[in-house]
Amino acid sequence: MRKDRLYFLTFISISVIFLIIASLGVKYFIKVSANQLIELQLESSKREANEIAKLINYQLVGGINRQKVIENVQNTIENTHNEASFIGVFDWSGKEVCNPDITKVGQKVNSNQSLLNSLKEENSSDKFYELLMNLKKEKENNNTVESEIVYISPVEGSDLIVAAHVNLNEISTQTKKLKTSFYTIFALMGGLIILSSFFAVRILGSYYEKQLELKNTTLESELISLSKLNTDLVAYQQKVVENTDNEQSEPTSDSGKKRILTYIRNELIPIAIDEVAYIYTENTITYVICFDGKKSTSNISLDDMFTSLDASLFFRANRQFIISISAIEKIIKYGNSQLKILVQDADVEIIISKNKAAEFRQWLNI
Repeated sequence: MRKDRLYFLTFISISVIFLIIASLGVKYFIKVSANQLIELQLESSKREANEIAKLINYQLVGGINRQKVIENVQNTIENTHNEASFIGVFDWSGKEVCNPDITKVGQKVNSNQSLLNSLKEENSSDKFYELLMNLKKEKENNNTVESEIVYISPVEGSDLIVAAHVNLNEISTQTKKLKTSFYTIFALMGGLIILSSFFAVRILGSYYEKQLELKNTTLESELISLSKLNTDLVAYQQKVVENTDNEQSEPTSDSGKKRILTYIRNELIPIAIDEVAYIYTENTITYVICFDGKKSTSNISLDDMFTSLDASLFFRANRQFIISISAIEKIIKYGNSQLKILVQDADVEIIISKNKAAEFRQWLNI
C-alpha cells in the first residue's frame, strides 16, 4: 500500500471516529447544558413568585384594600423584562389580574397540568425540557406560541395566585444558541484533533520508515559481511584440503604438532591433528573430539593445547572451545555482533564474542 493512500485512509478513519463520538457527545452536552439553564430559570422564577406572594400577603394583612394591592403589583410588573421568564397573578376563577402585558389582564390563564406535575418529580429537568419542547412544537403548529406557567404560589388568606411564566420562544432560542456554540466548539476541536493526528501519523510514520530503512541497511550489511565470511571459510577449507592432498613433507607451521596424546579410559591413544574436529574443556577436564565422533581426554590444559597447535588450522573461539577450520559447517549471526559456529555432524554450537569476531574474520583471511 502506497504511503499517500495509507495517510488518506488514516485521515478518513480518524475523521469518521471523531464524527461518531462527537455526534453522541454533543447531544449529551446540549441536553445537560439546557437542563442546567432551565433549572436556574426555574429556581429564579420560584423564588420570585414566592417573594411576590409573601409581599401581597403582607399588604393584605396590613389592611390594604385588595384592589389597591392588585394595582400596586400591576404597576410593579408592568412593562418589565419578560423575554425569558416573568411573574403574573390570577384569581381562583383563572382570570389574569396582573400581567406585564396589560392587554392580557382579564383573560383566562392557559396552563399545562402535566408541565406543573413534572416539577414535583425528582430529576424533573429532563422531563420538563422535553415537555417544553413538545408544547412549543404544538403551539408553533397552531401559530399560538405563548408562555407557559411553570410554578404557582397561592397567596395566603386570599383568592390570588402568583404564577411564574417562562417564554417558550426564549427557551428555544437559548437552546439553539447552546447548540450552535457546542457544534462550533466541536467543529473547531475536531478539525484541530484530526489535523494534529494526521500530521502526528505522518511524522511518526516517516520516523518509523527511516528507522526501518536504517535497520534494513544494517541487516543487509551484516548479511553481506556474513556471506563473505562463509565464502572465506569455504575457500580456506579448500586450501587446507589441497595442502593435505599434496602431502607436503614440511609442516604447516614450525610449532604445529602432528599428533596429540590422549586417553580413552586408562589407555594412551595418539590422535593425528587432522582428525581433531574441536577441543573443549569442562570441569577442568580437556576433551578432544574427532571427526568420526570419538571422544578422548587429555591432561593438557586448553591454553597449553592451543599453543602447541597450528594456528592456521585451529582457532581459539572462546575460553571453552578450540575449533578446527575443517570442522566448521556454517557461520551465522548471533545476538548483537556475535557469531555462532555450527560444527559438522555434531550437536554443538560455539559462540564467538563480539571482541573475538574481528580476530576470527582476520583468521579466515590468512
